[in-house]
Amino acid sequence: PAVLGAGIDDALESRTRDLAAYVWALVGLAAVRFVFGGLYRYGLFRTAYRFETDLRALVYDKLTRLSFAYFDRTQSGQVISRANSDIRSIQLLLAFGPLVLMSGLTFVMAFVFMLRIHVLLTLVALSTMPGVWLAGTRLRTRVFPLSWVVQARTADIATIVDENINGIRVVMSHAAEDRQVRALARAAQRLRWASIETARQRARWTPLIEALPRLGAALVLLYGGSLAIDGTIQVGTLVAFNAYVILLQTPFRMFGFLMIQAQRASASAQRIFEILDEDIEVDEKPDAVDLVDAVGRVELRDVRFRYPRTGKSGPYVLDGLSLRIEPGERVAIVGRTGSGKSTIARLLPRFYDVESGAVLIDGHDVRDLTLRSLRHHVGLVLDEPFLFSVSLRDNIAYGRPDASDDEVIAAAKAAQAHDFITALPEGYDTVVGERGYTLSGGQRQRIAIARTLLVNPRILVLDDATSAIDVTTEEAIHQALETLMEGRTTIVIAHRLSTIALADRVVLLEGGRIVADGTHSELLATEPRYVDVLAHGEERSDGA
Repeated sequence: PAVLGAGIDDALESRTRDLAAYVWALVGLAAVRFVFGGLYRYGLFRTAYRFETDLRALVYDKLTRLSFAYFDRTQSGQVISRANSDIRSIQLLLAFGPLVLMSGLTFVMAFVFMLRIHVLLTLVALSTMPGVWLAGTRLRTRVFPLSWVVQARTADIATIVDENINGIRVVMSHAAEDRQVRALARAAQRLRWASIETARQRARWTPLIEALPRLGAALVLLYGGSLAIDGTIQVGTLVAFNAYVILLQTPFRMFGFLMIQAQRASASAQRIFEILDEDIEVDEKPDAVDLVDAVGRVELRDVRFRYPRTGKSGPYVLDGLSLRIEPGERVAIVGRTGSGKSTIARLLPRFYDVESGAVLIDGHDVRDLTLRSLRHHVGLVLDEPFLFSVSLRDNIAYGRPDASDDEVIAAAKAAQAHDFITALPEGYDTVVGERGYTLSGGQRQRIAIARTLLVNPRILVLDDATSAIDVTTEEAIHQALETLMEGRTTIVIAHRLSTIALADRVVLLEGGRIVADGTHSELLATEPRYVDVLAHGEERSDGA
């Protein structure tokens, strides 16, 4: 603006200097602005996207270290929304916020130049700015709670969609598609209300924020024009002054957008900090040691435990349970539903911490061991196997990505999975569908068993791991397991008599405590409760 004003006054009005010098000066300034403006925007957006990437990695790293209790009480859609849309809201603020800050710096510099030109005219130009600030403050106070509601209701929709996609077989088998669509529509209606209310507040205050600076420009032209007519200031000076007014308006015109984006990012940041500030209930001690050369001795010493979601007043799942398993011993844990069998399987790799008592492996309290070394030596095969949407080879080698093809095939053969894998068109390169649902339940369980066997853990926990496998295949797997369990501490949680037969010793649970302990034959002859549990277990297997 200064060059433009001087050019008008000196070259056009008084004709004391050559116009070409001012033209080339403006061209040079435009070129410099083009270069540095491009570099500035490139660096700004590059930094914003790097921040977004780092924040995603930080949130995901925290999620991988949170205990199971957090995921027990938190909906998956809420987590997905915070890790995606909330982070994107912050990234947008980082991308555009500095542009507004740069405009603010321009505002200060323009203000200084304007004061040098005419103080009273400068005050006229700024006369509407307090109104802009008040309108922006009012917009901010109304939009912030609405931004929180919008983000929360967006997460609700993500939860509904996530649950319906993962549970699509349940939805379709119960012909509940229309009901789920209506549930999604209700959630979308709630989101629409919050979004429309946000738009209404923006429509009320943003035009005022943008109109007031223009009113200031009109006042400048009115007053400045009279000064030019009177000869107090030159026409070129007034043109330059008006250009500075435009520079003054820019940050205020962007003020409404920045307020909206800042409030949305603020709400998103609080939701993300809820994850980052979440206490890690199961964490390593600073002086935790690695479990090296494990022999497989397992002991539960007067363990009392209840799931965190039940609170302090809930019933104990395990109530004073004590159990000792020697290295290489095979123990079957039997009991009715809810007796605490699977809870034992979750406490050994320290998915949860006991409320009192201790879980020990080779004499070490699991709370004194590093999680990585502990879980390396405790192999867990669950009754609901989860497969990733990658090849069968990668699923089997998940615990040991560096395993050779021969090792993968050997584990698959031991789990009686090799034959059905090679029968597939692409063999071990076959990519399974979502959660592995392109395979049968028995095939998924065999892949999960192979995955655990490849890691070769010293302690093997089979949590009803052959429940979805037919009797013939189960017998073949048992024959393989007989060899693999040699010298390995094995805990079998099962209802089938055929699976219990793998064990040397049977422990009967009831009410979170051990009520009987002995061989299968001893308990069958002396413990009616054991007979009753077996009878119900076989009935359930036959029914399946």
